[in-house]
Amino acid sequence: MIHILEHTIKDVINLLPFLLITYLVMEYIEHKTGAKFNNTVKKAGKVGPLFGGLLGVFPQCGFSTAASGLYAGRVITVGTLISIYLSTSDEMLPIMISEKVEIIVILKILGLKMLIGILCGFLVDLCLSKFIIKKEKHEGITHLCHHDHCHCEKGIFKSSVKHTLQVFLFIFLITLVLNLIIHHVGEDEISKLILDKAVIGPILAGLVGLIPNCAASVVITQLYLSNVISFGSMLAGLLVGAGVGVLVLFRVNSERLKENVKIVSVLYICGVIAGILIDLLGVTV
Repeated sequence: MIHILEHTIKDVINLLPFLLITYLVMEYIEHKTGAKFNNTVKKAGKVGPLFGGLLGVFPQCGFSTAASGLYAGRVITVGTLISIYLSTSDEMLPIMISEKVEIIVILKILGLKMLIGILCGFLVDLCLSKFIIKKEKHEGITHLCHHDHCHCEKGIFKSSVKHTLQVFLFIFLITLVLNLIIHHVGEDEISKLILDKAVIGPILAGLVGLIPNCAASVVITQLYLSNVISFGSMLAGLLVGAGVGVLVLFRVNSERLKENVKIVSVLYICGVIAGILIDLLGVTV
């Protein structure tokens, strides 16, 4: 149990600075710039998926957690959120580097994830945004403040710390439960779920990718490097795997449960379809 607790703390501790900085920025923007920033966000919303794909490709799940909070306040579009979720790399990069995978191969994988994220983000904003969300005005940090009862009018730092600790505790508890399950079930058993089969592989890999824990991306990446699954299956799992960003979404956007389910469903479908197409087209790196 002590080992599982240590592993859980290691999994989530790096999120703290990302969460705190995100809430501080959102608080500052809301209290200092007001309507001017809202208009800027509205104008920039159309190209949001482009920036989302570029930011998400960096190997830090902190971007996906920050994006979930920004989306809950309607600061970014649903397409931008999907773009970040799809392009985020989680544990893939450090594993591939440690396995001495050629840099050019890693860059191609990251670039492909980024392009898929950007493309899907624009498509979601263009075709599915009305299906996923109701038309709502930009709310910014006020949405989170009403949700968490933080009384931010008393100071942005205090309320930012409160938001951060509430979300961090939620992530810690869920991650602890997942680590307990993975410890008792075993990563080997999870690995057996994914086979190198056309269509079936990406579908199963996508389901594993939905597990909001770094173990999912670790298993998927290792299986690919061991030639157990196809490139398309690996990509499907890594595209769907948005880290703990999905957990944060369900926490900060909890009163819109159906909306959250739709977002996760679109994320899964985008990742799986991309993986299947890549296998059918014979794309490799």
